[in-house]
Amino acid sequence: MEDALIISKFADERTREEAFGLLLKKYQQKVYWHVRRMVIDHDDADDVTQDIFVKVWRNLEKFREDSQLYTWLYRIATNECITFLNKKKQKQSVSLDDDNSSYLSETLADGQYFNGDKAQLKLQQALLTLPEKQRLVFNMKYFENLKYEEISDILGTSVGALKASYHLAVKKIEHFFNTHD
Repeated sequence: MEDALIISKFADERTREEAFGLLLKKYQQKVYWHVRRMVIDHDDADDVTQDIFVKVWRNLEKFREDSQLYTWLYRIATNECITFLNKKKQKQSVSLDDDNSSYLSETLADGQYFNGDKAQLKLQQALLTLPEKQRLVFNMKYFENLKYEEISDILGTSVGALKASYHLAVKKIEHFFNTHD
Protein backbone atom coordinates (compact mmCIF):
# COMPACT_ATOMS: atom_id res chain seq x y z
CA MET A 1 0.00 0.00 0.00
CA GLU A 2 1.42 3.36 -1.02
CA ASP A 3 1.84 5.95 1.70
CA ALA A 4 0.13 8.63 -0.40
CA LEU A 5 -2.99 6.46 -0.59
CA ILE A 6 -2.94 5.86 3.17
CA ILE A 7 -2.64 9.61 3.78
CA SER A 8 -5.45 10.48 1.34
CA LYS A 9 -7.74 7.83 2.85
CA PHE A 10 -6.94 9.19 6.31
CA ALA A 11 -7.94 12.70 5.21
CA ASP A 12 -11.43 11.40 4.38
CA GLU A 13 -13.48 10.96 7.56
CA ARG A 14 -15.30 7.96 6.03
CA THR A 15 -12.11 5.97 5.35
CA ARG A 16 -9.97 7.25 8.24
CA GLU A 17 -10.15 4.04 10.31
CA GLU A 18 -9.42 1.88 7.27
CA ALA A 19 -6.41 4.07 6.44
CA PHE A 20 -5.09 3.83 9.97
CA GLY A 21 -5.49 0.05 9.85
CA LEU A 22 -3.42 0.01 6.67
CA LEU A 23 -0.80 2.22 8.27
CA LEU A 24 -0.62 -0.13 11.28
CA LYS A 25 -0.35 -3.16 9.04
CA LYS A 26 2.50 -1.58 7.12
CA TYR A 27 4.49 0.02 9.96
CA GLN A 28 3.51 -1.35 13.38
CA GLN A 29 6.03 -4.19 13.46
CA LYS A 30 8.89 -2.01 12.17
CA VAL A 31 8.14 0.68 14.73
CA TYR A 32 7.82 -1.89 17.52
CA TRP A 33 11.28 -3.33 16.79
CA HIS A 34 12.80 0.13 16.52
CA VAL A 35 11.37 0.90 19.96
CA ARG A 36 12.25 -2.51 21.40
CA ARG A 37 15.92 -2.12 20.49
CA MET A 38 15.97 1.11 22.48
CA VAL A 39 13.85 0.30 25.54
CA ILE A 40 14.70 -3.45 25.64
CA ASP A 41 11.69 -4.64 27.66
CA HIS A 42 8.77 -6.08 25.65
CA ASP A 43 6.06 -4.56 27.83
CA ASP A 44 7.73 -1.15 27.75
CA ALA A 45 8.12 -1.43 23.98
CA ASP A 46 4.44 -2.31 23.64
CA ASP A 47 3.42 0.70 25.75
CA VAL A 48 5.71 3.11 23.89
CA THR A 49 4.56 1.77 20.51
CA GLN A 50 0.95 2.27 21.54
CA ASP A 51 1.75 5.86 22.59
CA ILE A 52 3.44 6.44 19.24
CA PHE A 53 0.43 5.31 17.24
CA VAL A 54 -1.92 7.39 19.41
CA LYS A 55 0.25 10.40 18.49
CA VAL A 56 0.22 9.37 14.85
CA TRP A 57 -3.60 9.09 14.91
CA ARG A 58 -3.89 12.57 16.42
CA ASN A 59 -1.38 14.20 14.08
CA LEU A 60 -1.54 12.41 10.73
CA GLU A 61 -3.93 15.07 9.38
CA LYS A 62 -1.16 17.63 9.98
CA PHE A 63 1.48 15.56 8.15
CA ARG A 64 2.77 17.93 5.46
CA GLU A 65 4.48 15.32 3.31
CA ASP A 66 7.75 17.31 3.50
CA SER A 67 9.36 13.98 4.30
CA GLN A 68 8.40 10.37 3.73
CA LEU A 69 5.76 8.90 6.02
CA TYR A 70 8.10 6.31 7.56
CA THR A 71 10.67 9.05 8.29
CA TRP A 72 7.98 11.00 10.11
CA LEU A 73 6.90 7.86 12.01
CA TYR A 74 10.48 7.03 12.98
CA ARG A 75 11.05 10.59 14.18
CA ILE A 76 8.00 10.31 16.43
CA ALA A 77 9.11 6.84 17.58
CA THR A 78 12.65 8.00 18.30
CA ASN A 79 11.44 11.01 20.28
CA GLU A 80 9.03 8.82 22.26
CA CYS A 81 11.85 6.37 23.05
CA ILE A 82 14.10 9.16 24.27
CA THR A 83 11.29 10.62 26.38
CA PHE A 84 10.50 7.20 27.86
CA LEU A 85 14.16 6.43 28.62
CA ASN A 86 14.67 9.83 30.22
CA LYS A 87 11.62 9.29 32.46
CA LYS A 88 12.85 5.83 33.36
CA LYS A 89 16.31 7.23 34.06
CA GLN A 90 14.83 9.84 36.41
CA LYS A 91 12.74 7.24 38.22
CA GLN A 92 15.67 4.89 38.68
CA SER A 93 18.37 7.55 39.11
CA VAL A 94 20.58 5.76 36.61
CA SER A 95 22.27 7.46 33.69
CA LEU A 96 21.72 5.65 30.40
CA ASP A 97 24.82 7.22 28.93
CA ASP A 98 27.05 5.64 31.58
CA ASP A 99 28.12 2.02 31.81
CA ASN A 100 25.51 1.85 34.58
CA SER A 101 22.82 0.60 32.22
CA SER A 102 22.97 -2.73 34.02
CA TYR A 103 19.24 -2.61 34.78
CA LEU A 104 18.54 -2.63 31.03
CA SER A 105 21.06 -5.42 30.60
CA GLU A 106 19.38 -7.42 33.37
CA THR A 107 16.01 -6.80 31.73
CA LEU A 108 17.45 -8.10 28.49
CA ALA A 109 18.96 -11.23 30.03
CA ASP A 110 15.88 -12.01 32.14
CA GLY A 111 13.39 -11.10 29.44
CA GLN A 112 11.03 -13.88 28.54
CA TYR A 113 10.71 -12.36 25.06
CA PHE A 114 14.43 -12.55 24.27
CA ASN A 115 15.05 -15.75 22.38
CA GLY A 116 18.43 -15.00 20.83
CA ASP A 117 21.60 -16.96 21.23
CA LYS A 118 24.59 -15.96 23.37
CA ALA A 119 26.15 -13.87 20.58
CA GLN A 120 22.93 -11.89 20.13
CA LEU A 121 22.66 -11.37 23.88
CA LYS A 122 26.28 -10.20 23.99
CA LEU A 123 25.64 -7.78 21.11
CA GLN A 124 22.60 -6.35 22.90
CA GLN A 125 24.64 -5.98 26.10
CA ALA A 126 27.37 -4.21 24.12
CA LEU A 127 24.77 -1.87 22.65
CA LEU A 128 23.61 -0.94 26.14
CA THR A 129 27.06 0.45 26.90
CA LEU A 130 26.74 2.97 24.07
CA PRO A 131 25.53 6.52 24.55
CA GLU A 132 21.88 6.87 23.52
CA LYS A 133 22.58 8.61 20.20
CA GLN A 134 25.22 6.09 19.12
CA ARG A 135 22.85 3.26 19.99
CA LEU A 136 20.08 4.87 17.95
CA VAL A 137 22.36 5.36 14.95
CA PHE A 138 23.76 1.83 15.19
CA ASN A 139 20.28 0.29 15.48
CA MET A 140 18.93 2.23 12.51
CA LYS A 141 21.94 1.47 10.32
CA TYR A 142 22.70 -2.10 11.35
CA PHE A 143 19.30 -3.60 12.17
CA GLU A 144 16.97 -1.48 10.08
CA ASN A 145 19.39 -0.98 7.18
CA LEU A 146 18.46 2.69 6.81
CA LYS A 147 20.65 4.94 4.70
CA TYR A 148 22.55 7.73 6.43
CA GLU A 149 20.38 10.27 4.59
CA GLU A 150 17.23 8.67 6.03
CA ILE A 151 18.69 8.61 9.53
CA SER A 152 19.68 12.26 9.06
CA ASP A 153 16.05 13.14 8.27
CA ILE A 154 14.82 11.22 11.32
CA LEU A 155 17.36 12.53 13.83
CA GLY A 156 18.04 15.95 12.31
CA THR A 157 21.79 15.30 12.36
CA SER A 158 24.30 15.70 9.54
CA VAL A 159 25.34 12.63 7.57
CA GLY A 160 28.97 13.22 8.57
CA ALA A 161 28.10 13.21 12.27
CA LEU A 162 26.03 10.05 11.81
CA LYS A 163 28.90 8.28 10.07
CA ALA A 164 31.20 9.27 12.92
CA SER A 165 28.66 8.05 15.51
CA TYR A 166 28.26 4.74 13.71
CA HIS A 167 32.02 4.27 13.41
CA LEU A 168 32.51 5.01 17.12
CA ALA A 169 29.68 2.64 18.01
CA VAL A 170 31.23 -0.17 15.97
CA LYS A 171 34.62 0.41 17.64
CA LYS A 172 33.05 0.35 21.12
CA ILE A 173 31.13 -2.83 20.30
CA GLU A 174 34.31 -4.48 19.00
CA HIS A 175 36.09 -3.44 22.19
CA PHE A 176 33.25 -4.88 24.30
CA PHE A 177 33.46 -8.20 22.46
CA ASN A 178 37.25 -8.29 22.87
CA THR A 179 37.16 -7.57 26.60
CA HIS A 180 34.08 -9.60 27.66
CA ASP A 181 34.77 -13.20 26.83
